Amino acid sequence: MHKRTKIRIAIFVLMVGMASMFTAVVTDYWAVLIPKEHKVNQTCEAAHFGLWRLCKKQIFISSEIYKEEHGCGPISLPGEENCTYFRHFTPGQDTEIFDHKTQKEYNISAAAISIFSLAFMILGSLCLAGTCCGGKGKRRDYLLKPAGMFFAFAGLCAFISLEVMRQSVKRMIDSEETIWTNHYFAWSFACACTGFILLFLTGITLLILSMPQMPRNPWETCMDAEPEQVE
Repeated sequence: MHKRTKIRIAIFVLMVGMASMFTAVVTDYWAVLIPKEHKVNQTCEAAHFGLWRLCKKQIFISSEIYKEEHGCGPISLPGEENCTYFRHFTPGQDTEIFDHKTQKEYNISAAAISIFSLAFMILGSLCLAGTCCGGKGKRRDYLLKPAGMFFAFAGLCAFISLEVMRQSVKRMIDSEETIWTNHYFAWSFACACTGFILLFLTGITLLILSMPQMPRNPWETCMDAEPEQVE
């Protein structure tokens, strides 16, 4: 396969990874929280949250829709919903998350790291734009190197944000101060996982593709080998 074709495929995969990560950052379905106790034909309170807000939902569980594995849910059932934004970066205010304060540091970290991931994606996109508009040959190859590094860093930041969020949910579930004792990770979390995998692996691939061509003969050195041009 021609090198130019490989780079085009890598850019397409990167676009999918960026879309997945951006979707995860702006949506509120990283985790769904459900209470341990729930009764049929009564209303229970479930919740779902993301990096920026927590949404509590009052769901009426009838005998027709009750399933033991779902408990108070699924979260897609109709019900009255009340969403509250996390006041992560508001100093001097009493910020309570999940009805207690132990989650503040975790959620601030996850949100901040996700912003770094978006920033690296923007920088990588600017480098890719430069490869399309900034000439041919060595100059284009030079811009592919920082692009691959930026996207790989974006993938690493996405992974760290995922792990911090996972630890946040675990700490919340283990706490005695919350009514929610069961949870599962939802589709926003899956989008973030997809973004991490695609951004990191494709960033490394793009970096490898931008490296000088290996010598074709054993007696050649890397300096003697003909540079491979990307048309």
